[in-house]
Amino acid sequence: MDVLKSFSLQGKVALVTGGAGLYGRQIVEALAEAGAITFMASRNLAKLEEYAVELRERKLDVTALELDLAKQDSIDELVNEIVKRTGRFDILINNAVNRCGCRSWDLTMDDFDESFRMNASSLFYLTRKVSNAMRTAGNGGSIVNIDSYMGLLGPNPSNYPDPEAIYKMSPAYFYEKGGMVNFTRFAASVLGRDQIRVNAICPGGFYTPDMSEGFIKNYNSNTMLGRLANDTDLKGVIVFLASEASAYLTATVIPVDGGYVAK
Repeated sequence: MDVLKSFSLQGKVALVTGGAGLYGRQIVEALAEAGAITFMASRNLAKLEEYAVELRERKLDVTALELDLAKQDSIDELVNEIVKRTGRFDILINNAVNRCGCRSWDLTMDDFDESFRMNASSLFYLTRKVSNAMRTAGNGGSIVNIDSYMGLLGPNPSNYPDPEAIYKMSPAYFYEKGGMVNFTRFAASVLGRDQIRVNAICPGGFYTPDMSEGFIKNYNSNTMLGRLANDTDLKGVIVFLASEASAYLTATVIPVDGGYVAK
């Protein structure tokens, strides 16, 4: 095996849910740069298409499609459309997330149910739908769940200048991302016989200009590398997990967080 060639995604068909957000942009870019025929999908088709045009100008094969993860028919239509266009399915990146349940702890059951439908039920259904397409094509496949360091840890009070901040948080995101960790292991177990690998990455906090100086200072001090994540930090690990370079890796959860979880 030529180790560098094993990282190539040339001719592979990939779907990234989301795609125009903080982590989605670099995930889509990484897959396309590695040679994948890359589809990205969300409800905001106009925003996706704007980014797809930018990447196509660089001769990257990127297509934006519409997807509403709250609607089963929308998931069905998306997967069927990709299979119709390409005849195969090789890579799924479960990246999209809706933070509708994150406003506070004081939400109704309906509010929490809306969040769980978008971030959990749709994850189960889309993964099953895509894995069935992978199985039919008979080429195996790679599924990567974009989790969070918040799926591994509770909130750290020392990050927040406001000592009351964690008491204003919602448990929904932590609950969903914690569940994604074990869903990754479940799906890897079920799909392994079809040579479909399922792994997860847990990114650390992503720097945005609206963060307070106090939070940035505190968070940075809680990482081993002394900084928040940037707009390229996920590209390498995504290509590794999507490619044959990680052919014997499944059910693995990888923190990509500058050492935050381990410190």
